[in-house]
Amino acid sequence: MNTSLYIAKRYLFSRKKMHAINIISGISMLGVFVGSAALVIILSAFNGLEQLILSLYSNFTPELRIEPREGKTFNPNTPYFTGLKKDAHVFSYTEVLQEKALIMYDNKKFIGTVQGVSDDFLKNKLLDSTVQDGSFTLHTADKDYAVIGATVQNSLAVSIKSEFENQLQIYTPRRNAPVSASAMSEFSVRSVPVSGVFSVQQDFDDIVVTPISFMRGLLDQPVEVSAINLNFKKGTNLGAMEQEIGKKTGGKYVIKNRHAQNATLYKTLNIERWSIYMILTFVVIIAIFNIVGSLTMLVMDKQKDIAILTSLGAGKKLIQGIFFFEGMMISMTGCVAGMIVGGAFCLLQQHYGFVKMGSKLTVMDAYPVALMFIDFIIVFLTVSVIAVIASGISARLSVKRLDEIKQEL
Repeated sequence: MNTSLYIAKRYLFSRKKMHAINIISGISMLGVFVGSAALVIILSAFNGLEQLILSLYSNFTPELRIEPREGKTFNPNTPYFTGLKKDAHVFSYTEVLQEKALIMYDNKKFIGTVQGVSDDFLKNKLLDSTVQDGSFTLHTADKDYAVIGATVQNSLAVSIKSEFENQLQIYTPRRNAPVSASAMSEFSVRSVPVSGVFSVQQDFDDIVVTPISFMRGLLDQPVEVSAINLNFKKGTNLGAMEQEIGKKTGGKYVIKNRHAQNATLYKTLNIERWSIYMILTFVVIIAIFNIVGSLTMLVMDKQKDIAILTSLGAGKKLIQGIFFFEGMMISMTGCVAGMIVGGAFCLLQQHYGFVKMGSKLTVMDAYPVALMFIDFIIVFLTVSVIAVIASGISARLSVKRLDEIKQEL
């Protein structure tokens, strides 16, 4: 065994005496333990929140979305898109026609997005879980319906008790409308009953979802669409599909995955995650640099041992190694113990959910956490780098007065 490591272990784990130095070392180890556990728990909590939020967004966000690079609409009736609709990997192929519109109900007004979707939109089995009132019904055999977001419902106070009482009037500018003395003649208007109210997130709750046939009549747009939403069967390589579609469409379209569709959301989540990581890292730095103080005291306490070792032929490198390994063992023991306890806490939270979110109205009662192996690597590397720096400083201090110690003794 390395001589420096052996002596460092004896200093750290010796039970013969309990000095103030041992207590200070224990406190330093406890600080690293708490910091490491907190890092694991916080990073896992952000993983859980991210997965929860993105799962909510996935109710309305397709895995891939095809939009025109120029203009607002495009013709989907091309050989490639027709073939893509029949592709064995495609689970749902939804044509979307959407537009900002003035929505009126009982003399109340609201500006929102009206989104017409084809029948494949209803293949998403998670839609029912978003419904607050009514049902997610877009059409029956002879009638179209609208499903409105919670923001629309709250702004207009829409009642869905009777379809004869809850007709929405939707106004959009008429295409190629002639100049007229009457402003209302420049708008297309259609009425539609409301079948249900959904709630996902604020970004989606100002949407009115209707059948695409309703939007085609409202916008006088019989062929073109605003986008094509694609969801794929399990096991499909989404990255490969994204590249293939981009290549086959010749750069005329923008292919967006979920990250691109919700770029602001992902950016915000990452900023928050790494901001908290940096704050907790500073806490770990403070805890680890306490080791410098405890090792400095240990050097003063072990002056006689250092002098004896140097008399026996030990060089500065061996002396430095003793205190370097001492600092590393204090740091890494606290780090490993903290990661184990932090991971155990997260596993218990996943299974028992004893930390609540504080509101029965949330989609989950317990605070979500998700363990990721990469987080443990990040925490271990973070503590290791800081520990190496702190232990290196302590090791240099241990031999700074070596000649004076030898003369005194």
